[in-house]
Amino acid sequence: MKVYTKTGDEGKTSLIGGKRVSKNDIRIDSYGTVDELNSWIGLLRDHEEMPKNQFDQLIEIQDRLFTIGSLLATQPNGTKMKLPLIYEGDIEFLEESIDKMNEDLPEMRHFVLPGGKPILSHCHIARCVCRRAERLTVGLEDNSDQFKIAVKYLNRLSDYLFVLSRKVANDLKIEEIQWKPRV
Repeated sequence: MKVYTKTGDEGKTSLIGGKRVSKNDIRIDSYGTVDELNSWIGLLRDHEEMPKNQFDQLIEIQDRLFTIGSLLATQPNGTKMKLPLIYEGDIEFLEESIDKMNEDLPEMRHFVLPGGKPILSHCHIARCVCRRAERLTVGLEDNSDQFKIAVKYLNRLSDYLFVLSRKVANDLKIEEIQWKPRV
């Protein structure tokens, strides 16, 4: 199988279902950003300091992001191809994981500056890319149940990534630098 097809040489690509669109179509930007997020999460997962429990959670999250990517890569009127689905239970998984990580964390009283160690910086970069993926996805204005769950998942995932940064900082005893606005 060849990796290159030459069908995109004119700036067009195909959605699942066959519809050809410009490579700068918001749908392409949306699922491309989800793919970028998935890669950042892979980098985050690869840190030696990543606790085993969160390592396993990140693999599950990467799987869900592939599902969301396939949903976003499908033409608006659908396809006859059987695609994986995203469920409310996937959102509950994130919420339960957030709650569990939050149990041992000190109460937040200030915003924190991203950084402190590469693993924390990568958490924050993934969080920001997740927010961008969410913004782009919302712009698709799809009313299907799968779409609504995907948007909700991306929203909750950015929360997960923020809490993960705090958990890792706490576990590794890395000081979180508080943002103190100059007023």
